[in-house]
This record gives sequence, structure tokens and C-alpha cells, in this order.
Amino acid sequence: ENRERLRLNCAEPDNPISCFAELIQRAHEATGQRAVILIDEYDKPILDNITDSDTARAMRDGLRNFYSVIKGMDAHVKFVFLTGVSKFSKVSLFSGLNNLEDITVDARYSAICGYTETDLDTVFAAELEGADREEIRRWYNGYNWLGESVYNPFGLLLFLRNHQFKPYWFETGTPTFLVDMVAQRHHFVPDLAHLHASDSLLSTFDVDHISTEALMFQTGYLTIESSRSILGRTEYVLRYPNLEVRTAFHDVLLQTLSGSSSIPGRHISKLGDILCANNLPALRDLITAFFASIPYEWYTNNPIAQYEGYYASVFYAYFASLGLEIIPEESTNQGRLDMAVKFNNHIYLFEFKVVELTPEGSALAQLKTNDYAAKYRTLNQPIYLIGVEFSKEKRNVVGFEVEFD
Repeated sequence: ENRERLRLNCAEPDNPISCFAELIQRAHEATGQRAVILIDEYDKPILDNITDSDTARAMRDGLRNFYSVIKGMDAHVKFVFLTGVSKFSKVSLFSGLNNLEDITVDARYSAICGYTETDLDTVFAAELEGADREEIRRWYNGYNWLGESVYNPFGLLLFLRNHQFKPYWFETGTPTFLVDMVAQRHHFVPDLAHLHASDSLLSTFDVDHISTEALMFQTGYLTIESSRSILGRTEYVLRYPNLEVRTAFHDVLLQTLSGSSSIPGRHISKLGDILCANNLPALRDLITAFFASIPYEWYTNNPIAQYEGYYASVFYAYFASLGLEIIPEESTNQGRLDMAVKFNNHIYLFEFKVVELTPEGSALAQLKTNDYAAKYRTLNQPIYLIGVEFSKEKRNVVGFEVEFD
């Protein structure tokens, strides 16, 4: 009743923006206290319509008018705090409210939105008795904004209730738009685990221009690994925050890259069994069967299957969705190894080549010529060199050579 009475007393009761400004001013005059304004999910109306550019622009313009009112009411406002997923540029959304201070990447506030290790040692100590802290850390910790790393509160709390390692946060909403964008832009999937981005790139977000790095960072699928400043320019190295995000994201991405939501699931579990048994002939058969299961129509109707990195991207997503320790595109003094996998005290070194029709043996030859195994020999673990060749014409594995180092 009070809210309705206040609305009707506005000079323009049917104009919510004008009414909002008037109420702030009248409240200040009546109480002598300036307003504190808290806005959560300030960008939600835009993101809900991000695939519909016209509607998203209309939402953006409407919100711009709303936020401009706050700047105009400066004398009546003590403090404003906005939270949201995406950092839209001030020019596009906050042209009127240009006195905001962005604290997203500020070490002083790095732990403001997550649980720290200290929280686990104190607040949650009783619930974690007997739990594998290292495994909990691998699954749910890792978010970092140049300060102390934090746990995902949603995932951690559900783990404490259910005592099962699952991608709880990821399951709250499958990022269909994000996954489709990664596929459509032909991103080389292994590179997503180690992206480089400038401060200006991460700050650029608008309806008409959305970089992959900015979107993945601002939606929580990438976080900051390190940063450096050079000549007044800040550069960041981005990574997946934890096992929950990495495995679940690649699981969904693999469904997109294979054109089916049902194909990857049954193959991923088999991959785990095969690696546990170190059965490399079975690995060859499984990989071949997986590519053979991708529908012909998907290849002919989808341009992403035409770029060479597609096959390596599928291969990488296949292994990453299982939560394995993978090192993609690792540099050595002789070149760059396509993919290294460490599992069950074994090391598997992969090199990929795309050929027209028949195998050429060049993948395994490169592994040996560049001696990619050299840096792993000190680990005293079995090392397997695996050269995989894909045929663009047959759309499958035509060469799979294995050599024990």
C-alpha cells in the first residue's frame, strides 16, 4: 500500500524512471538521509535477449535511461552498488552514469563473492570432517581476480549436502549460447584452457560486439591465472577455474561438435575404462567408432567441420570431458606438442595431422623427430607416443600409430 501510494503521488506515476528519481529526492528531503541503491543482475534484461539483437538493444537503451537518473540524483544518493554477469561498456550502457568504479579485477575485493580456504577451516569444519580436501579444491576452488582464490559457493554447499562430486553450478543452466558461439567462431578448443586477453578486451562487452574471451570470463567459465603490465597495458592469462567447469563445459561442447547430445555420453565412460586398462588398441577402435557415429548430415550442413582444427578440438574435448590432466599445445625447445595426457602413472603424448585420404605417418614421425618425450623422461613413468591422422575425405581416423618411448 505504501509503495502504491508513493507511486500515485509522483508527478508522472506512469513513468517509472521519473517516479524513481522523484521518490529518491523526496525521501532525502523528508528524512535527511541520502539513499543507498543496490542493484543485482543489472544486465539481466539484456542477456535474456542477447541472441535477439533488436530486443537486446531496446533493453540496453531503456536501462541506459534508468541508470542516467541515478547520476542526475547525485545530491540525494550516498552509495550505489551494482552486480551482474557482464561488464557492458560505459559508453553503451552507462554513458550517463560514468562515475562508477569497477572493482571486478581488484585484489582487495577478490574474495568478496566466494568462500575462502579459511572459511572451510572455520565455518564448514564440521561438515568437512573426513572429506578429501584436495579433491574438493580441484572441483570447486580456483576462481581468482588477482587476489585470494575462492570456491564456488553454490557448488560447495551442494557438495556438503550431498557428499557427491558433481557439476552443480553448471547444471543450473547449460550455456547453449556460449557453446554455440565457440563452435561457430571455429575456436581451437585446446586454446580455451590458456587464453591471453588485454584489459581493454575483457572490458569490452556490447550487444553488437561480444568477444569470446570477455563472455567466457564474465560468465565464470574462465578466470585469471596471471597478469602482467607492460607500457601501461595490462595483459591477462585466463584458464578454467576448476574441474567442475572444465569437464562439464567440454561435455556440452563435445555434444555440439559431434552434432548429437546422445553420442558422447556412452563413449566417454568407455574411454575411462580403456585408459585404466592402458589398452591402446581399444583406444584406437573407440576413437574411430566415435567419429564414425557422427551423422553424415551434420558434416554436410555444418561449416565448422571443414576447418582443420575441428578434429583436434573434438579429440581434446573428448578427453577433457573425462576430467583428465591434459596439457594442450605444450611448447618445448623443438616445437609444440599437440596434447599430453597424464593418467594413472602413464604419460600419453599425442600429435595430430589432417590428411586427404591415406595415412602418411607424419604425426608419429614428428613426435620422434622433435623428441617431445625428453621433458617427461625424468618422471620415470611409461611414455607412449601416439600419432593420429584424420582424413578430411573419410571424416575419420585413418592413422593411429603407437610407439613406447
